[in-house]
Amino acid sequence: QVQLVESGGGLVQPGGSLRLSCAASGFIFSNYVMRWYRQAPGKERELVAGITTIGGVLNYADSVKGRFTISRDNAKNTVYLQMNSLNSEDTAVYYCNAQRVNVGYWGQGTQVTVSS
Repeated sequence: QVQLVESGGGLVQPGGSLRLSCAASGFIFSNYVMRWYRQAPGKERELVAGITTIGGVLNYADSVKGRFTISRDNAKNTVYLQMNSLNSEDTAVYYCNAQRVNVGYWGQGTQVTVSS
């Protein structure tokens, strides 16, 4: 069955870094555009970054430009989000999303908490 499993979240101090991973299975990963979203408490889910099927960056949210980097490894069926210079506003549950035309899949999310 289709699975997207995020990992790498946790508690980090302001200014620190984390690398999120999202491992995919059950579908042809290389055919899907991949995106990271996040949802902070009391806020709507927002797009963080997107990457094409062959690894070209689609976009970054303005709030993460220059700090976050999205990448993918189609041989490993995995998409990554490198997050640097984290601040409290980055605290959220981070979700990965796979999209191809009108078919989309979501992971269960991983919590990122930025706090001293």
